[in-house]
Amino acid sequence: MLTNISTVLRTCVQRNGTAAVASARTYTDFTPQATFEIKKCDTHKLDTAPATEVVMTREEGLQYYRTMQTMRRMELKADQLYKQKIIRGFCHLYDGQEACAVGIEASINLSDHLITAYRAHGYTFTRGATVRQIMAELTGRRGGIAKGKGGSMHMYAKNFYGGNGIVGAQVPLGAGIALACKYQGKNELSVSLYGDGAANQGQIFETYNMAALWKLPAIFICENNKYAMGMSVERSAASTDYYKRGDYIPGLRVDGMDVLCVREATKFAADHCRAGKGPMLMELQTYRYHGHSMSDPGVSYRTRDEVQEVRSKSDPISLLKDRMLSNNMASVEELKEIDVSVRKEIEDAAQYATTDPEPPLEELCNHIFHNDAPLDVRGTNAWSKLKSTS
Repeated sequence: MLTNISTVLRTCVQRNGTAAVASARTYTDFTPQATFEIKKCDTHKLDTAPATEVVMTREEGLQYYRTMQTMRRMELKADQLYKQKIIRGFCHLYDGQEACAVGIEASINLSDHLITAYRAHGYTFTRGATVRQIMAELTGRRGGIAKGKGGSMHMYAKNFYGGNGIVGAQVPLGAGIALACKYQGKNELSVSLYGDGAANQGQIFETYNMAALWKLPAIFICENNKYAMGMSVERSAASTDYYKRGDYIPGLRVDGMDVLCVREATKFAADHCRAGKGPMLMELQTYRYHGHSMSDPGVSYRTRDEVQEVRSKSDPISLLKDRMLSNNMASVEELKEIDVSVRKEIEDAAQYATTDPEPPLEELCNHIFHNDAPLDVRGTNAWSKLKSTS
């Protein structure tokens, strides 16, 4: 399903006031769709598996490419602004893992629900936030998605619940959202994302048990990027088969660097949940190019050669680009035009994020409650008089 990503792209086009990118060649010159062989998923307690022969249309490919490039460029710009000390505090970048977010969103609906940890910029974008809102939140400005008060780790959008700073705590929250989906009977589902480091948290196993017991429409997704902060999965986990950790919950291990693999696996999991069969666990094998956070150079526990090898052999954007070019689904010129358009959008957003005003002190306590009367909020001392309005 492309509703999520196409909505984001339409917003981008309207915001920039530009027409959709078109190559000098006519659309009839290109292959409208093609069939691809993708890597087979490893399965746990499943009699069937996601398809290994899948179809992608030209329109889908272009949308996936633009979205992943936007996420990549946005993170690189965040890296630059952080090093210039314009972005401060914690900041966890998502570059290298773009196929995970785009593949997931291509298989669920905007009416479905998603919650993740603190590596959240990409999901904030695919859930419908603009690049401007994300960049302004990173710099703590009024135009940010959380009014400049959340920063990198706390971004929200409709049916997107963050951005959570406590390791693993988003997973039981996601199960609660899935319980609400089941209770309300709207045929919606909840996607809860966490990393390989958080996978060792006890609260996650408690959540598995409740979700299986109550047959919740929940997809639990471990984004295994090989390193929990600065420790490899082999050193931090007795079992690195994260997709099997749900015990009685069926599981899938997926190539998280291939957007089509992620798309098909997530669609399989979503169909499972919507059929009332209970939760599904997925492990996406992916890789982050940056360190764990901006304070981590990312080369003390792995070599630069390792990072470069992943970039050269498994980069999700390059893989999609090569597929489209080799199957005559796009031209080099057309993809370059998309690259130029994306770079301009990111530069415009960065300019906005560095010139938009910071929120004033009197707005500090706003939005504590939803749809409630204004109330006095105690400050740090008796002279501090603050108000909270919904």
